[in-house]
Amino acid sequence: MTGTLYGVGVGPGDPELMTVKAYRRLKEADVIAYPKKGRQSKSYAEQMVDAYFAPDEKRRLGLHFPMTKDPAVLEPKWNEAADAIWAELAAGRDVAFVTEGDPLLYSTFIHLMRVMEQRYPEVPIEVIPGVSSANAAAARLRLPLADGDETVAIVPARDDYEAMKAALLRHDCVVFFKVAKVIDLLLDLLRELDLLQRAAVITKVTSGEEVVWNVEELAGASLEYLTLMVVRK
Repeated sequence: MTGTLYGVGVGPGDPELMTVKAYRRLKEADVIAYPKKGRQSKSYAEQMVDAYFAPDEKRRLGLHFPMTKDPAVLEPKWNEAADAIWAELAAGRDVAFVTEGDPLLYSTFIHLMRVMEQRYPEVPIEVIPGVSSANAAAARLRLPLADGDETVAIVPARDDYEAMKAALLRHDCVVFFKVAKVIDLLLDLLRELDLLQRAAVITKVTSGEEVVWNVEELAGASLEYLTLMVVRK
């Protein structure tokens, strides 16, 4: 029998927001896999694993996923990652793949799961949900995402003014993920809709590096990748 692949959400940054079940799965797993960054730095997910496990306490498998949309580059790397995980699973070892937030919300695990299902359909897969940054931001800001008949949208921010505007017009609350590259566009949009005072921007929510920004002072700012915006009308 092969081992089981677990997609484990470890929360948005605060190690205490890892669920009891997520911790148990990591503790029981034979191998902890995670997205790997360069030699000099650790991925966000790996840092959260370090909060609970010593480097030599668990067998670890760092997997590199290039930051590109080029299929010619991505496909071999995804296959390589799947094969590395399969080597552990085929030996009967359970693998817990760690992802910040929730494994099925804009997560690396989504595509990894699809590749594993295609290449190794016999592998059992289980997903352990985690606290998403959207929920964490709402809690940190004491900002309800939705109440009663209100609607909420989670939108990947992109350089499309009309699409971002439509999201704001259609919903009572919008959580924009990955706003760093289009912060000026979003600020212009908020001004047009008179929503600047209804927005909040936060980086690395709940982590030791968390920053809650003054939205009115963000024009031209250089923000980190893990920055989101909540707009509550």
